[in-house]
Amino acid sequence: MSEFIEPLFTLLMLVMLQIVLGLDNLLYISLESKRAPVEKQKYVRTLGIGIAIGLRIVLLVVLLQLKSTFVLPVAAFPESWKNFLGGEFTVHSIIQMLGGAFIIYTATKEVVHMLRLEKTGAEDKKPVSINTIIFWIIIMNVVFSFDSILSAMVLTDNVWVMSTAIIVGGLLMIWLSGRVSSFLQKNRMYEVLGLFILFIVGVMLLTEGGHIAHLTIFGNPITPMSKTTFYFVITVLIITDLVQTRYEKNLEKFEDA
Repeated sequence: MSEFIEPLFTLLMLVMLQIVLGLDNLLYISLESKRAPVEKQKYVRTLGIGIAIGLRIVLLVVLLQLKSTFVLPVAAFPESWKNFLGGEFTVHSIIQMLGGAFIIYTATKEVVHMLRLEKTGAEDKKPVSINTIIFWIIIMNVVFSFDSILSAMVLTDNVWVMSTAIIVGGLLMIWLSGRVSSFLQKNRMYEVLGLFILFIVGVMLLTEGGHIAHLTIFGNPITPMSKTTFYFVITVLIITDLVQTRYEKNLEKFEDA
């Protein structure tokens, strides 16, 4: 009996892990899909996450086969630079840092666009092709999946259990992404909050990648942002935004009185 209970318990743990570690990914997907026409957004999310599920399983198999190679250094700064820059980059660290840099760029670009829109009062954003949006959803989904897959590999070596958890987590993500997107669509004021949360996600990925690469700047090592710190900062941002919104409404009532 225990031979069935243990895999089932592990599967439930892995699904929970997929959900917890996938919250930042979920936000990115919801914001990215909003760049598509309204009638195409559900299609973009479903197809993008669906393809990414398959790639996650492929990545899982590859990591299981090449786990030792995956963490081997592939590039390093010259020894003469050690007083300024130091570190040995692995495939894992490079992917994490590139993903973080791209998310920071995306969030910054969208914030700048919002400021320009507020100033001009006109929508001047260039249309983005559906294929481009799907492509970036897939790529970033895979980038975000590294932590969950590596964590899953610590809990079990059963490929079928891990693959099932990835599929279940992906289906839940498709379901939740639609609801997050609908919420943002109905509450546009929270888009800025979402973009700043996305910015912090990028910083977290950058610091994780830098830590994995043992990156040092002027002799100071890069310290990764922990999940606890991440969720604490996000909570503070949300509370601040809610208080600010309530304060603005109270001011409007006071001025109207």
